[in-house]
Amino acid sequence: MGMFCNQCEQTAKGTACTIAGVCGKTPEVSSLQDLLLHAVKGLSLHANEGRKLGIVNQQVNAFTVKAIFSTLTNVDFDPERFQSLINRCVELREQLKGQVSNAGGKVDFSDPSAAFTPDADLNSLIKQGEDMGLIIDRQADEDIQSLQLILVYGIKGVSAYADHARILGQEDDSIYAFIHEAMAALTKKDLSMNDWLNMVLKCGEINLKTLELLDKANTDAFGHPVPTPVPLGHKQGKCILVSGHDLKDLSDLLEQTEGKNINIYTHGELLPAHGYPGLKKHRHLYGHFGTAWQNQKKEFPNFPGAILMTTNCMQEPQKSYHDNIFSTGLVGWPGVRHVENGQFSPVIEKALELPGFPVDEDKGTVMVGFGRSALFGVSDKIIDLVKKGAIKHFFLVAGCDGAKPGRNYFTEFVQKVPGDSVVLTLACGKFRFFDLDMGEIEGIPRLIDIGQCNDAYSAIQIALALAKAFDCGVNDLPLHMVLSWYEQKAVAILLTLLYLGIKDIRLGPSLPAFISPNVLDVLVQNFNIKPITTPDEDLAAILNKNH
Repeated sequence: MGMFCNQCEQTAKGTACTIAGVCGKTPEVSSLQDLLLHAVKGLSLHANEGRKLGIVNQQVNAFTVKAIFSTLTNVDFDPERFQSLINRCVELREQLKGQVSNAGGKVDFSDPSAAFTPDADLNSLIKQGEDMGLIIDRQADEDIQSLQLILVYGIKGVSAYADHARILGQEDDSIYAFIHEAMAALTKKDLSMNDWLNMVLKCGEINLKTLELLDKANTDAFGHPVPTPVPLGHKQGKCILVSGHDLKDLSDLLEQTEGKNINIYTHGELLPAHGYPGLKKHRHLYGHFGTAWQNQKKEFPNFPGAILMTTNCMQEPQKSYHDNIFSTGLVGWPGVRHVENGQFSPVIEKALELPGFPVDEDKGTVMVGFGRSALFGVSDKIIDLVKKGAIKHFFLVAGCDGAKPGRNYFTEFVQKVPGDSVVLTLACGKFRFFDLDMGEIEGIPRLIDIGQCNDAYSAIQIALALAKAFDCGVNDLPLHMVLSWYEQKAVAILLTLLYLGIKDIRLGPSLPAFISPNVLDVLVQNFNIKPITTPDEDLAAILNKNH
């Protein structure tokens, strides 16, 4: 089969990208990603079997999350790097197969992924991927295919978060074990719709554990975020812009640029980095440039320094400014230079070569750093304001906004929430409204930025703490969730919220193309999940609901 990709919100005509990805992914890269997932399925069969015999291979664990992460939206678009990942996957599978066989375990699997041999030539490999197609069972019932896709996309999100945590030295084998178990389950033909639904919710449970691990990794390394104003303007001088999510890359770059008179700016999901004590201690971590990755085609040509892209959330950069752009980790495009092992000297040299900002410019500030630690510090005050009726509603407006122009549902929604409401926000969806001045309620800001998409963990802890304080369930709180989703990490977070039994979530900008009508019906019946309508209608429905 040809290209078929429906994993993100941008997908063509709301069904699937079949000619080329709206994100810029070519059919060749799409085919290699399908083939890599096929190879990982074969690796997972052996890893799953090995665990029954007490064989746990750390190299296999680390490779699995890295390989799956590389197939997320807007991560790696470089065919040659996929070729080496596929070859490495088969190499590790054969090593593991030997270990399992020596221990007397099963190594004769009927699924073709268990004995897959990659062709040596890149074009032949692409053809193998085209023949393979999607990792799910295309002969299965529509609803089972839908649940399998939700599971695979959820696992992609879990893998991204697990890889971030691993890079900062935090691992948990139960996360790897679930990924291997779930990928191996995709070879089974005898599982019912209910079995798949349970596995999808288990993915939500494992993602909660992964978010907790990543939260520990970030806060152990850099401290708990503290409320911090971040300049949106710039200072005269040489500069580097860092986009993506990776705090370790940013930390390494800050250390390597110390004393070099280069100011470091964040972009997109790295805005919350300014709140971490271990990062903000570097005085040359100056400000935030631009709004979000959706606008980077406009913003990047206007940046007069070097640009470093970490992790995903980035569409293919225009060829005209490839010379100024570097990528790190899994991120890659043909023509963009890749920086290995945190050695940022080429980026620093390029920044020193480029003109930098000619003058200072003040564009005001935004506040970041309201993680759970900061909010728990003022929890008595928040609880008191709720009890006396000064705060009547909390809205969690979060997730990743689609890139289509003219969308302003989330901005309009936030602008229209009543004055006795507090808006909690996280992830890159907030860049449509992050600089609104919404004032305060007796010293508590009405717009509270909790952080990156993975800081959904903080939002969950805040919700659970509020429920405990008011001695009620989370669903009884005056807390309303309005979530936008863009890619697979948002899918994993949604599954976590469903695993926790959270109901009445409003989801947009459009519903995922991979959710079949019957599966949507199950989500509506069990969790009362709703597609967004208009800000006015949704707010009226929320505010009329009795609490």
